[in-house]
Amino acid sequence: MQQQLSDHLEIAPTSAASLDSAVWLLAQPPTQLLRQQADRLRQALVGDTVTYVVNRNLNFTNHCLQHCSFCAFRRDPGAEGAYWHSFDTLQERAAEAARLGATELCIQGGLNPEARLQGSALRYYQALLEALKQAAPGMHLHAFSPQELLFIAQQDRVPLQAVIDGVLASGLGSIPGTAAEVLDEAVRARLCPEKLSAREWCAVVLQVHRSGLRSTATLMAGHLETSRQRAGHLLTLVALQQVAWQHSQAGFSEFVLLPFIGAQAPAALRKRVGRDQPDLPAMLALTAQARLLLGRWIVNHQPSWVKLTLAGATEALRWGCNDLGGTLMEESITSAAGALGGTAQSVEALRAAARSLQRPVRERTTLYGLVPTCV
Repeated sequence: MQQQLSDHLEIAPTSAASLDSAVWLLAQPPTQLLRQQADRLRQALVGDTVTYVVNRNLNFTNHCLQHCSFCAFRRDPGAEGAYWHSFDTLQERAAEAARLGATELCIQGGLNPEARLQGSALRYYQALLEALKQAAPGMHLHAFSPQELLFIAQQDRVPLQAVIDGVLASGLGSIPGTAAEVLDEAVRARLCPEKLSAREWCAVVLQVHRSGLRSTATLMAGHLETSRQRAGHLLTLVALQQVAWQHSQAGFSEFVLLPFIGAQAPAALRKRVGRDQPDLPAMLALTAQARLLLGRWIVNHQPSWVKLTLAGATEALRWGCNDLGGTLMEESITSAAGALGGTAQSVEALRAAARSLQRPVRERTTLYGLVPTCV
């Protein structure tokens, strides 16, 4: 069995592998052999240093016209708990983040058709970026998922490239790779039928990369998807990264596994999944499998302490991850779903997590550049 596992794992780091081999890998249980293989590959690709970023989440509105079956964040305007923050409020939070040492603002929101300036969605999103730049000069603006970029284009009836060019001109630094969920149309039809299709997500990401922007890559797992659908998703990420590199583009900066949280999910999906919190052993196995399958194509891997708790995310560092993500300061999307990890982490807590494994730890920039001081 050990030789069979090793034979399959040697395929993944150097090629996109066949779907059947990928499915075989993703069906493996959370054994020490699997963990060791992923940990060795992590060490070979990125070394032992654990990284983190000091950042703040800014979810500027939860008004949303879509109704994804897993979402506990969205609200209709006027509903209890609905909000749409003013630029003044967002600037105050951005300035506070800067005072606290943040180098990144992560900016995402619901799809709010009322978010317009002079009749244009693009002008609103540009003004948002410009207001945050003014409040926190030099801050990296990591903003607007592929779904949001496509939504802006659809609202204004303009080409996607016009939107990308517009937000780039207004200070966008990179984009989060959310809204990917699982890149499989059968899953999306049940999970998020109103969301952009898997093909559209890939098309937006390709165009973002062509425009010189980097993005993250994500997989939301542990709900309705099969091993084959997970494998197809991960191999799609490899293919997208290959295209980027073939054209001398940076492409994906990191991969983030997002375990499904069902505690506050709508009842129908919660019943079908039958679990409120992630199955930690299964997610650790998937963490290792993703490291092995993505191989050299995406070398930075991050667990979600919001979803797994900091203790679970620390354990994921032994299963192939090299990064602990950000301090966040005010996470609201996953916490609305009932996650147990909290809404913020201190720098001290993230550094202590890495040190508990006797690993060196270092602050990084959004795009994995070095911020001085390594211990």
